Amino acid sequence: MADKEDNPELFTEREKVALEFAERMTADSNNVDEALWNRLKEHFDEGEIIEIACVIGVFNYFNRFNNALKVDITK
Repeated sequence: MADKEDNPELFTEREKVALEFAERMTADSNNVDEALWNRLKEHFDEGEIIEIACVIGVFNYFNRFNNALKVDITK
């Protein structure tokens, strides 16, 4: 999988800020600061930010649920 730092041309600024939001929300949701909010607001309206946060939260839930129950991932 391509790394966003190694290949910056793969992602638009809009995508980069959404990815940073996902990383920050996943690693430490208390660390979503005003600077990140302001950058999100440059690219997304309030409804879109809420939708992105919901998707991030749902996938974090699924990952933690599956990890805790040691659910095998099938292809």
